[in-house]
Amino acid sequence: MPKKGGKQAEMGKEMQTQCKRAKVEAACSLSVMSFESPDSLFGSLISPIKQEVFFREYWEQKPLLVQRNDTLMAAYYQSLFQFSDLKELCSQGLYYGRDINICRCVNGKKKVLNKEGKVSYMQLKKDFDQKKGTIQFHQPQRFKEELWKIQEKLECYFGSLVGSNVYITPQGSQGLPPHYDDVEVFILQLEGEKHWRLYKPTVHLAREYNVESEDRIGNPTHEFILKPGDLLYFPRGTIHQADTPLGISYSTHVTISTYQNNSWGDFLLDAIPGLVFDTAKEDVALRTSIPRQLLMQVDIADSTKKLCSLLRRLADRLENTRELRSSDMKKDFIMNRLPPYLGCDSEPLTPGGKLPKIDSKIRLQFRDHAIITVEPDQENSVSITKATLLCLGWGVRETHMMGSEDDTASEEGTTQQTHGLRFPLSYLDALKQIWSSSIVCVKELNLVSDEEKENLALSLWTECLLEVI
Repeated sequence: MPKKGGKQAEMGKEMQTQCKRAKVEAACSLSVMSFESPDSLFGSLISPIKQEVFFREYWEQKPLLVQRNDTLMAAYYQSLFQFSDLKELCSQGLYYGRDINICRCVNGKKKVLNKEGKVSYMQLKKDFDQKKGTIQFHQPQRFKEELWKIQEKLECYFGSLVGSNVYITPQGSQGLPPHYDDVEVFILQLEGEKHWRLYKPTVHLAREYNVESEDRIGNPTHEFILKPGDLLYFPRGTIHQADTPLGISYSTHVTISTYQNNSWGDFLLDAIPGLVFDTAKEDVALRTSIPRQLLMQVDIADSTKKLCSLLRRLADRLENTRELRSSDMKKDFIMNRLPPYLGCDSEPLTPGGKLPKIDSKIRLQFRDHAIITVEPDQENSVSITKATLLCLGWGVRETHMMGSEDDTASEEGTTQQTHGLRFPLSYLDALKQIWSSSIVCVKELNLVSDEEKENLALSLWTECLLEVI
């Protein structure tokens, strides 16, 4: 039997969708988010809450709910991702597990409804409608430019990788059981409504994801409905669950998350080896041998007094030198963060403008993507140390926050775009001048000769790191 309405109904629906999208785009032309700087972007994200209030009263402490009755904000949020976007995205080649999961909470447990291989939009829609599965779309910033813009600025603001997931849940359904995460979470409600319940953490500032049973979590500390334009923040470890109420056709929200493995403990694990290495070169106490057969003993309690003494020597050295350098954490961040958003029509970076001369005024490009490290020279890690300017270091947008299991970038012939140079340690002060100054004259660089000053500026300019004013 033919469907009622036939082609005319389909055309009517299509026109309605186009009109709806046009209205959303028109509304979004009036910017509700400030992209002038990372600071202004975050300020507009949590508005009307002030940043100092947020970090004093909420960050890592308790949830924040911002309910907005603002049609412009609601329209802007809707433009970030819509259910209707999935049809086109599926045609680009999405895969279950990698790009999309479809799941449902059944009797307090997560039931995964994924098929094998490439995602078919028709099958996805069928499982959504008939099996009431929640669609989880991984890292939409790979496809949606406005999310790219937001997350790139947030990575600059936090100095930490920022990921996202979109969740689309049909009415009367719940995708995930009560659980907590190992990330700081910002929820942006995009379409429909979502009923949320938050619970007191069983593990404060948790370092891992975990599902919690209903009989353990007690009564909710917060319960509310999120509507388009609303924002919710909660710290890692906050137990939560959410469902789409009956009468609401579906809900779409995006979770923007950050600060995974970014604690003081993680930083110490990363930085202490370098501190030990540097201190051992100067302090003979760290170069003396461990007791015979120490590695063969089960109980090393007798050696703890000596270890405590050595740790105090490390602390004393750190207090005197104030030098503690991150190694892998810093590299991981700069090599995997999003590229700066330059617009979809932007050309690849190439040196432009005038060549820098001794009298030229210069400034660093993309300062928020610049970083200076001091590390052992790869050719002689024992005795020679060089300053490294890692500027414009970033990963590939198309694989951002997707992990390295499939090594997708290598398969597709895409490599990480890292612009950086290594210099002798004597260049460190000049590099710091460039990094910390809005504008600096080449001849004022803290180097011995004019030739060194010009060569430094030219080297950075060639790598697209400098702009000549």
